Amino acid sequence: MSAASISNPLRKFSYRKTIIVGFGFLGISIIWPIFNQFIPIFLQAGNPEFVRQLQAAGREVPDVVGFGLTPALALFIMTWDNIINVFIQPWVGAKSDQTWNRFGRRKPWILIGVPIAVIGFVMVPFAQSAVAIAVFILITNFGMSIFRSPTVSWLGDLFLPDDRSKANGIINLMGGIGGLLAFFGGGYLFNNFGRAAPFIGGAILLVAAALVALVGVKEPPKIEEEEKPADPGFWANARIVLHDPNRSGLYVLLGILLWFMAFNALEAGLSSFAVFTLGISPGNASIFAGFVTITFILAAIPAGFLGTRYGRSAIIKIGLIGLTFTLLISYFLIQGATTFITALVVIGIFWALVNVNSLPLVYDHGDERKIGAYTGLYYFSSQLAAVLGPTLGGIVVDLLGNQYRWLFAFSTVFMALAWLVMRRVSKPTPA
Repeated sequence: MSAASISNPLRKFSYRKTIIVGFGFLGISIIWPIFNQFIPIFLQAGNPEFVRQLQAAGREVPDVVGFGLTPALALFIMTWDNIINVFIQPWVGAKSDQTWNRFGRRKPWILIGVPIAVIGFVMVPFAQSAVAIAVFILITNFGMSIFRSPTVSWLGDLFLPDDRSKANGIINLMGGIGGLLAFFGGGYLFNNFGRAAPFIGGAILLVAAALVALVGVKEPPKIEEEEKPADPGFWANARIVLHDPNRSGLYVLLGILLWFMAFNALEAGLSSFAVFTLGISPGNASIFAGFVTITFILAAIPAGFLGTRYGRSAIIKIGLIGLTFTLLISYFLIQGATTFITALVVIGIFWALVNVNSLPLVYDHGDERKIGAYTGLYYFSSQLAAVLGPTLGGIVVDLLGNQYRWLFAFSTVFMALAWLVMRRVSKPTPA
């Protein structure tokens, strides 16, 4: 069935509608930067090896109370959300395809997930033991996993295929604004009001953004019975992709796995690199990390238009080449705040080319009637990557003398592998 045959007036492109949809992603994007910037520091602060290295290098030792965990264990804990997501998000995505009640199709999942995530998130900085912080991390992870995939599925529900890169550029711009608020606002709040302030502020903004999306998004009407796929669901679609003679859909998902392994390993360890290798304070580390979001925001909409004009696959490959060389150079050149910020600025530009066009490319090789399930496939790959990347990266850091600089080399390798895989992707077959 073609996209046109299931289109409706709600799917006509509108910048206003796209911005409202983007508030859902803005809320999601506020939580994760705060989560990824501060929790690894809480987990590892007090580790005597980091203190020794900083003192040996003549750098300041940041004054942070933590639990003294090793890099491998800390980064493994940071993957728990992704382990949960590997199992829950694909199921929720497929299940939300078949959810129709008085609240809507995707909205019920948002109404359930947001309160759970907020409760766990706000409690994280108050944890008095490693066990307590682990419990609050799990609660946050579970809540986020319930509503993330349905929220992102609006991209497929509300926009026609030719508009999705453009729409995703705007939606990612909104997500970038959320990330910017998290990085800069979180750093400011941490520096001036203590460790709990970024988490409380982030929770408030998540609730506000979710309410805007819930009220403002008008979901399309229920699909008639005869238009439903005969075998809906995540695993059914996974089998279709695996057995497709074209193999391009499989290569896209493998590419997503590889480039998210690279990016998530670096993202999970970025604040640890800044604090434990460069001696930057946690608040300033969060502010500096915001520079990658600034350039991501500036590049998000152009990345969407470029993907529409020249092909999503081609633009993703350009982004992967840029990321590979930038990460490699960064391994050698980053020695302080200036070179750190410069690298992040360049990374943000190339990451926009890849990330903005990723999900629309999955839809290109999917089924218009199974948007939620194909969103689940996307998240299966990306969340599996977010388990493997930080876990393997943390092991590498442990094995190579607790030096977080090695994450840049680690990410270089996987970005290069992703580029090689994407060379095998052909143009999608017209519906």
